[in-house]
Amino acid sequence: MEINKVNEPIIAVRQSQYPTDGKNEFLLVGRSNVGKSSFINTLIERKNFARTSSKPGKTQTLNFYLVNDLFYLVDVPGYGYAAVSQDRQKKFGLMIEEYLKNRPNLKQVFMLIDYRHKPTEDDTLMYEFLKYYNLDITIVATKYDKISKNNREKQDKLIRETLKCQDEEIITFSTITKKGRSEVLDIIAKKVG
Repeated sequence: MEINKVNEPIIAVRQSQYPTDGKNEFLLVGRSNVGKSSFINTLIERKNFARTSSKPGKTQTLNFYLVNDLFYLVDVPGYGYAAVSQDRQKKFGLMIEEYLKNRPNLKQVFMLIDYRHKPTEDDTLMYEFLKYYNLDITIVATKYDKISKNNREKQDKLIRETLKCQDEEIITFSTITKKGRSEVLDIIAKKVG
């Protein structure tokens, strides 16, 4: 899939602000600082389209990026960042839940985890939350290039065991080498039709 056009995101905090054109949507979830903005920029081949930050917790809204006038990448606030108040985190959770309950055009969830570390308790909770809603999930392990070849098999096993995800596809992803980009775009292309 070639990415020719990406619109500035539609920003929403409630259902009444979501796009109403019925185009397919692909949700991106992950811990704060997992690299969601870098993931988006790599997918769409734009340098700083989704703004990256060294400070986690930057995304505080639902951001709908219209790609090729065909589908949306939907970026939501990251979870598990201590500097965001409990109250704020709860609001983010409710905002994401409202989205999940009300989007029949949601086709796939890409759950981003940091390949360098064991999935956190928050990652496990998010995974179970998504499973509860019976969603199609692909796990994307970011920062793949930061783990030596000798440790990758061990890391793959650790991720599968921690999340208890024997069936889900895990795509290892690197913004440096673009590894995993074509696999993610293939999944999107199949669902966009």
